Amino acid sequence: MPLPVPDVPASRRLTLDCRFLLDHRVGRGVCGCCGALRPRYKRLVDNIFPEDPEDGLVKANMEKLTFYALSAPEKLDRIGAYLSERLSRDVARHRYGYVCIAMEALDQLLMACHCQSINLFVESFLKMVRKLLEADKPNLQILGTNSFVKFANIEEDTASYHRSYDFFVSRFSEMCHSSYEDPDIRTKIRMAGINGLQGVVRKTVNDDLQSNIWDPQHMDKIVPSLLFNLQSGEGTESRSPSPLQASEKEKESPAELTERCFRELLGRAAYGNIKNAVTPVLMHLDNHSLWEGKTFAVRCFKIIMYSIQSQHSHLVIQQLLGHLDANSKNSATVRAGIVEVLLEAAAIASSGSVGPTVLEVFNTLLRQLRLSVDYELTGSYDASGNIGIKIIKTHEERQLQEAVIRTIGSFANTLPTYQRSEVMLFIMGKIPVPGVHPALTNAGSGGCEGTRMIQIMLLKSLVQVTTGFQTTNMLTALPNSFLEPLLSFSLMEDPEVRLLVLTILLSVIDRHDNTPKFSSISIISDISVLKLKVDKCSRQDNLFMKKHAQQLYRHIYLACKEQSSGPQHFETLYTLLALISMELANEEVVVDLIRLALALQELAQTNEESLSVYNRCAVHALSAAYLNLICQLTTVPTFCQHIHEVIEMRQKEVPFLLPEDVFIENPKLPASLEKLEGDVLFQQSKITEVLGGSGYNTDRLATPYIPQFTAKLLFSLDEDRLSKRKSIGETISLQVEVESRNSPEKEEVRRNTNTEEITFETLKNAIVDSVGMEEQERERRRQVVEKFQKAPFEEIAAHCGARNTFPMFSLSALPRPPPSPSGTISSGYGQTQSRSVPVYEMKFPDLCVY
Repeated sequence: MPLPVPDVPASRRLTLDCRFLLDHRVGRGVCGCCGALRPRYKRLVDNIFPEDPEDGLVKANMEKLTFYALSAPEKLDRIGAYLSERLSRDVARHRYGYVCIAMEALDQLLMACHCQSINLFVESFLKMVRKLLEADKPNLQILGTNSFVKFANIEEDTASYHRSYDFFVSRFSEMCHSSYEDPDIRTKIRMAGINGLQGVVRKTVNDDLQSNIWDPQHMDKIVPSLLFNLQSGEGTESRSPSPLQASEKEKESPAELTERCFRELLGRAAYGNIKNAVTPVLMHLDNHSLWEGKTFAVRCFKIIMYSIQSQHSHLVIQQLLGHLDANSKNSATVRAGIVEVLLEAAAIASSGSVGPTVLEVFNTLLRQLRLSVDYELTGSYDASGNIGIKIIKTHEERQLQEAVIRTIGSFANTLPTYQRSEVMLFIMGKIPVPGVHPALTNAGSGGCEGTRMIQIMLLKSLVQVTTGFQTTNMLTALPNSFLEPLLSFSLMEDPEVRLLVLTILLSVIDRHDNTPKFSSISIISDISVLKLKVDKCSRQDNLFMKKHAQQLYRHIYLACKEQSSGPQHFETLYTLLALISMELANEEVVVDLIRLALALQELAQTNEESLSVYNRCAVHALSAAYLNLICQLTTVPTFCQHIHEVIEMRQKEVPFLLPEDVFIENPKLPASLEKLEGDVLFQQSKITEVLGGSGYNTDRLATPYIPQFTAKLLFSLDEDRLSKRKSIGETISLQVEVESRNSPEKEEVRRNTNTEEITFETLKNAIVDSVGMEEQERERRRQVVEKFQKAPFEEIAAHCGARNTFPMFSLSALPRPPPSPSGTISSGYGQTQSRSVPVYEMKFPDLCVY
């Protein structure tokens, strides 16, 4: 029986039959040529295509297709395969209108269908997108990318393990580097590539069954492609961690789109993926020589630091430090660029984010600082001293050194107080001391100059670390292991080294930001205008001054003896004295400081050190300025009256002894300074009298200050330096304090009585004798051990028996019974017994103790 034929005109029936015949493969039976017997899904798909592609998708038929797909989800894979077949044919025939309709239908089906069987449909979809991306037409590439982005935003119910996005990563990365002739089309292709990479990341980053997008094979393509487009917007600064308020015009630029994509990529990076994301950035900056410009490299790492999770910041910093080490023999401009990036990264990182290896960070920076000094001195990157291929420029190395020092300070500012104290000790241990580090004092001027430069650089680093340092306990801020070597550098001949040491002391002692108020030495008539911040001296500060006050006084006194000291040195010494008076002063410290100021006046008056006229006038001016300050801090009217009288007399007769006439650009000084007498000098007797009446210790005030030189101070200085110094090298007697710490009043008395006159030869002989005695004792012990090892048993027994000749059980050797525990009692004979002695205090003979 013949099948019913649809009621269509004869003129169209032949056309339909021919179309169906061309649309289907031959060999599938007679039913394949009959449109009414074709599968329903194919008829529904065919109905969404209009006769004229310009009319667009037939929406009513598309709704029918969507409903059918939702009702029969097992047909989704067949619908996708059929749509893919039609799209491939339309692409080959250049019927791009139908291609757009097919992609629109696929997008709608993807958005509507979320069932377990969608995976096979997605395979057909990705196959169609791949077909479009492989086409030469830019419009088809953009169309395929847009469809892929829509697909990437869909959250699937089930994960898929059989998909591969390797092609899409490669193709989108290639589109990011498009060099199409038309600039507008080139921009659109690049933006499509950026959007495609963003879609790949979104689709794969949370899918555990997918190939890891963070693998180097993918990151080495994605990150350089993004950085390539980010360079086009190098002139614009990165404003905030998430530029969501950008204008529409800015969003259209590849650079802005790249930045948003790059931020999203880094924001999704977990702890173990940070390295794979940052390494391509470092390689890209190396390959394109972008460290030297600094601007783009800094911008890249600002984006990185703002985008990643804050707890991962230290991983980026560690990678930068490792990259700096890897470029140790590169040009100074490259190393300086990496250091500048480190500086910016440390400023962005939150407090304590340097990570667990804090000292390793500073160790790397200090190593680079030392290498730079070596390069500057040798002129070569080769440690052997051979002429390097690259020409080293001194000014570039100096810029690098300054950048490293700033970076050390930036890192230190992110640390808590206790870690900063550890860093201070760590840097102090790196500073070379002449005579202790022989490798730095080679023959010739190169070794000495290298030692000096490293000392200055490391001390400058310490200045950066201590800047803004706040502590409540000076004992922990300035421990003995840090203070002693620091003060030893204050006695070196180099004036720059001494000035840096004083600056470090100011930074640590100043806890109320009073340093700027004493930036210049002057006679202040009323210190209330300075608005000083003074707190009561704490118990910890008192302990610190009892332990270290004499060291501070001694080094201030010796610093005033230096011939090479200039105005800046005296200004810093004045500031140091003022800060000690406000931060660490109690009654005893005030008395000692007044005695020190009077001792400085005596130093300039007697001139035993043969100081220049300027230095003598400067010491006089320093003493006057400080006494004027301390008298107002003590608020003793008679003390202030005496100080002001002397200052007024100096203004009339000897103005060159006041700071206003000394610490100026062209001071007017006399040709020679004769011994001064009379009212132009501060009188110790009068000051003792007026302060004694106010309750101060008159015994201490009446005793002139004499710096106590200990043996430790002597050995901390270089022997050559001692031979040049009359103040130290020709000091014959060294007063060694042997008494324990006690009250300051008793200390002055004991210092005059319980001292021993020791010469340098005496110390040397004592050391030699002690070494000889140790050798003799060691030899005696060796002989005893050898005897007991080799001698026969009878001889050893006889030897031991000869030593124990006393009666073993003599009554005199036994302990007496303990007295009554009730204490002292009277016996029957009128004698008193002593108080009971505890068992642990009894003295037992050796033979009674087992």
